[in-house]
Amino acid sequence: MKEFLESIINRDPAAKSKLSIILTYPGVKAILFHRIANFFCVAKFDLFARVISQFSRFLTGIEIHPKAKIGKNLFIDHGMGVVIGETSEIGNNVTIYHSVTLGGISPSVDSNSQRDIKRHPTLNDNVVVGSGAQILGPVFVGKNAKIGANAVVTKNVPENAVMVGIPAKNIGVSNEEFKPYAVTDESKEQ
Repeated sequence: MKEFLESIINRDPAAKSKLSIILTYPGVKAILFHRIANFFCVAKFDLFARVISQFSRFLTGIEIHPKAKIGKNLFIDHGMGVVIGETSEIGNNVTIYHSVTLGGISPSVDSNSQRDIKRHPTLNDNVVVGSGAQILGPVFVGKNAKIGANAVVTKNVPENAVMVGIPAKNIGVSNEEFKPYAVTDESKEQ
């Protein structure tokens, strides 16, 4: 817990103390409820797990399916309207802003075939997802990638990419100093 709270202090200049984070950050509460719901889901108490996740949604405005896999130090900043789907996987030190959807796609009409397939995104370590972004389907977002506000991602994202737009396009490399790609006819097609 100490590492988790310190990771938030390091990423959020508004964070004043660990106590204020625990008491006032809805993302922290949602993640704690998710850990409990996930425990019951793994123990095959699916209905109870869903009740916990829906209670958490009611309290925080953040919906995380109990089966979603979440790594260490996920920071959901502000949080209202965040949706993390059932087969989503989130790596370590990921930051998600409000109104983000990690949503699934329905590849077929046979609902039984959808139960055992990957339908939601995978975010690797150190990914940042801007406000209102939608990452849809079983796409993979590489390490250190940045997804811009309101971007719609439906294809895999390479490591260190900066994705913006609808549909999202790779416009540069995410590192200490953002380096945008030169705009050419070739980059417009990416």
